[in-house]
Amino acid sequence: MARSARDTRGIVDAPDLFSRVRFRRREPAPGLRPYLEHYWLIDWDLAEPYTSHVVPHPSVHLVFQQDGSDAGRADVYGIVRGLFTRRLEGRGRVCGVKFRPGAFRPFAPRWPVSEWTGRHVPAHGVLPAPPVRAVLGPDGEDARVAALDAYLLPLVPPPDPKAAQAVALAELARTDRTLLRAEALARAGGLSARSLQRLFSAYVGVGPKWVLLRHRIHEALRRAATDPEPDWAALAADLGYSDQAHLVRDFTATVGVPPTAFAPQG
Repeated sequence: MARSARDTRGIVDAPDLFSRVRFRRREPAPGLRPYLEHYWLIDWDLAEPYTSHVVPHPSVHLVFQQDGSDAGRADVYGIVRGLFTRRLEGRGRVCGVKFRPGAFRPFAPRWPVSEWTGRHVPAHGVLPAPPVRAVLGPDGEDARVAALDAYLLPLVPPPDPKAAQAVALAELARTDRTLLRAEALARAGGLSARSLQRLFSAYVGVGPKWVLLRHRIHEALRRAATDPEPDWAALAADLGYSDQAHLVRDFTATVGVPPTAFAPQG
């Protein structure tokens, strides 16, 4: 079943992107859902180059991609701390696997997830023989999804209590708007601040403070793109900032422009 593309958290100017590419989200097989948020599929055929911008989530991605006439490749993308920018031109295809924050480590237990932060590396050095042709070759998206399921299901790891704990706390950081500080998240998980930091470094790839901040930026970006007259001072208070200036500073440092640049045109 295809998932709605309405959840556009992190995509800068999603309507413009969706007008130029075919973007879909698909559910993985049930046995993979504890570990994966979704698959994401993009196809494009552009007369002019287009540059997309995304404020990334605290997730590792396995990305199968093909540009023009190349044979395709598969890479593991660690968490990108800043703005992720991708230039699209000609014809191309991407089939991505978005892991839940905290859930990638059991698939590659030899390394802490922080090893991949800010980097992307060939997937064959991290995971067993990714089936590039089987994933990118079919025109039908059902076949691509089936190929991803067929590859990943045999790789499902044995239970890892620390991974389960990291996944639960990362999800709590995303959904509980009352948790504004890493210390509060540590208390919610029954951990010391230092233990939480170590857990996130090993299993999420970035610290809990960064994760909480990134969710704030996603919410500010959503508000900037949808509310014609956002109350930035009130939003800053809602997101745990001491004042509006600090929100604007963090937003601008992450996205590259202040939030007022995203005001919808009426």
